[in-house]
Order: sequence, then structure tokens, then C-alpha cells
Amino acid sequence: MSIEVGLWRIDKQLEKVSFSVLESEKKLEEILNEDLSLLSPDLLLIGRQVPTTHGKFIDLLAMNSDGNLAVIELKRHKTPREVVAQLLDYASWVQTLSYDDITDIYTERNGDDEFEKGFAEKFGGNPPEKLNEELQLIVVAAELDHASDRIINYLSDNFGVPINAVFFQYFKDGDSEYLSRTWLIDPHEAEAKTSKSPSAKKIETWNGRDYYVSYGDDGDGNLVWEDARKYGFITADGGEWYTRTLKQLSPGARVFICIPGSGYVGAGDVVETSKSIKEFTVTVNDDEIPFLKADFKGHYMKDVADDPKVCAYFVRVKWLKTYPKEKSFWEKGMYANQNTVTKLRNRFTLEKLYSKFSIDD
Repeated sequence: MSIEVGLWRIDKQLEKVSFSVLESEKKLEEILNEDLSLLSPDLLLIGRQVPTTHGKFIDLLAMNSDGNLAVIELKRHKTPREVVAQLLDYASWVQTLSYDDITDIYTERNGDDEFEKGFAEKFGGNPPEKLNEELQLIVVAAELDHASDRIINYLSDNFGVPINAVFFQYFKDGDSEYLSRTWLIDPHEAEAKTSKSPSAKKIETWNGRDYYVSYGDDGDGNLVWEDARKYGFITADGGEWYTRTLKQLSPGARVFICIPGSGYVGAGDVVETSKSIKEFTVTVNDDEIPFLKADFKGHYMKDVADDPKVCAYFVRVKWLKTYPKEKSFWEKGMYANQNTVTKLRNRFTLEKLYSKFSIDD
């Protein structure tokens, strides 16, 4: 069921802020074309109004850091049946696109820029060797009707179709303007449903909750695991390649911490989304103080705290169980990755971690 979003001003008395449908969904498309982070910070725009071989045009075609494509369609004035049928039609074409097809589309729609360069600038590394292993279908609307709600939930719940909807509401309060975003289905839940579909490609199912986190305690005195254990956080620094994936984590996610070259040392639940070193606080002797004013074993590149591109970013975690670095846990065949945060799908690794950290799922 879709969710109604309300906004109230708190003054001497509560006063509801009025909202309106955006003047046109064409304007919404322009906003998304300029900044796809409104949908997700993990999306690179491949092209706008991308022609298919069926004579139709995809509103927005995007890609995430895993190399998987997202087809984004604005509902405009289409009926629920029309917009869903159109997305499924697009999916039948998009799933056939090869690496070369995708790079050609990107180059054509981005002024002859190279795809690999655009991917590296967005995500800080090279694209995977294999692209388009999975697919997302997203309906974008200024408001969502009950029929669309029912159809999308039915396809997702019963057939694992990778479809979701997001709608935006515009609020105005004096000279201030706000744009709210609401997903019909929680994106993590939607991905978990899709991966369990019989028609899904043969990759391991993600449960929608568990993440692998690489903690860079390499002995240089910068990131120190004992600080993280004591004060309840995970962190990364040194540039967007290392820090951007922290944005995947939201309250309710569960993380398993691995120190590269050592092994797994902690499991915990995410409490807050990512914050910069200047925004992050810690509790010391029952007082909440800015991280920059606290005394730690590590230095966390505090000298570049004013530079948001390279400074450290932190995610607050409530630990379920931790071990010191010298008692880290590792067995041959367990999952590891160079990215700071990735979805943890590997069943062998999860079973070992659930046992080690006393988690009953």
C-alpha cells in the first residue's frame, strides 16, 4: 500500500504544510536528469530518451556500481496498465544489451564521452567485466494511484519481477521549497524478492539485510579497529571510491566487519546513515561530543576534515559482537571484496559468520 506523506511546521502550534503535484512530470524528468541521486546515490545516467529496437523511447536508462541497469519510466498520464506494460516491454529489450551495446548508448547520449571514463568518475573505479547481470524497473510519478500500487506489488510479490515505484511530493513553506520521496516497496526488500524469483539469473540470493564491510586497519595508525569497537562506528576515508559505498547503509541493515589480511572481527546493526567527520559525534563519559574533539588511537585523516571529497565518513553501529584484531576469524573460501561496503550474498560465508557471532536467522 502506498504511503501518504505529511509535513508539519512546529511553532506555537502545529501547522500542516501544504503540498502539490509537480506542475509537470516533464519537470521531474529534468530534475532527475540533472541529479539521479534523488533516486539513489548509486546510479550513473547512461542516457535519456534512449531508443529501443521496438520504436519506443526509454525515459532514463541508468546503471549502478555493480554494472546492473535500471530502466526509469515516468508515469505521466499513462494508465497503470500502460506504464507497467511499457516497462516490461523495455525490460525484454534491455536484458539483451551487451557491454558494447551499453558503451555505444552511453557515448551517443553523452557527447562522445567514453563509458569507462564516466563510470570511473562516478564510482571511482573500472566497470565490472560483466554488465547487465540484473535489472531494475522503476516507475516515477508525481503521485501514485491505487491501481498502480496493486499491480506493482502483485508482480513483485508473486513473480519476483524487479519492479518498484517512487513518487515525489512538492511542499512550499513561505520562501522555502521541499521535495519528498517515497518508495512503494523498500528497495532492499524489493531486491530480496527479485533474487528469489525462479526466473532470476543464477546468482546467490541477497537477503535484503546483510552487508560486508572492509575496515582498513592496516597498521598505519589511521583507521584503528579498537576505536570502532569502543565507540560504535565503521569508517572509510581517502576519497569517494572508498567512502561512497557507505551510503548504501541505512538503519536496520546488518554489517559484518572484515579487516583485509586478517579476517572478520565484528557484527552489528546500523543505527544512522553516513556522516562526514565534521558531522559525526561520539559518546565519551556519557557526553556526546564532536568526533574531531575526541581523543582516539587513530588519526582518521583529521587534517583534511574540511575537504568533503577525501575526508573520513562514518556510520554509527550498535555492535552485536566484536573481537579484537588479533582474534579475527577467517576460513578459506570466505567472501572478501576491495569495496568498503558490498551486499553479502555468499551463503558459505554467512553460515560461518552467523555461527561465529551467535546470530540466529
